[in-house]
Amino acid sequence: MAKSLKFGQYLLGKKIINELDILKARFIQKQNNLMVGELAMKKGWLMEHDVNKILIIQEDVQEKFGEIAVKEKYLSEEQLKELLKEQQDTYIFFGEALVQLGVISEEQLMENLKEFNMIKLQGTK
Repeated sequence: MAKSLKFGQYLLGKKIINELDILKARFIQKQNNLMVGELAMKKGWLMEHDVNKILIIQEDVQEKFGEIAVKEKYLSEEQLKELLKEQQDTYIFFGEALVQLGVISEEQLMENLKEFNMIKLQGTK
């Protein structure tokens, strides 16, 4: 059970955050944590129909989107590297989103993450 516990559920159980805080944090994540295809479309490197074609191929071959895009000549290796770096640089974790919202402080986040990770580790033994 502890293994499948999510950090948001943990904070909710401790009454540190509420359901609305979870929704707001997930919204911030959705806005910032873009997929490679979304980032490529924002840059004008791929069109929506290109992304859809790659996603269809991906269902069959179970490879990463970017690998398929390069192999099928939709993107160059350099473009993929740039997209992956941008994706990594802009990624926002759930706890970071809560701090951005002012729901919890960075100190509270770190303290609760430590406790949460201890519980998860105990659940895997």
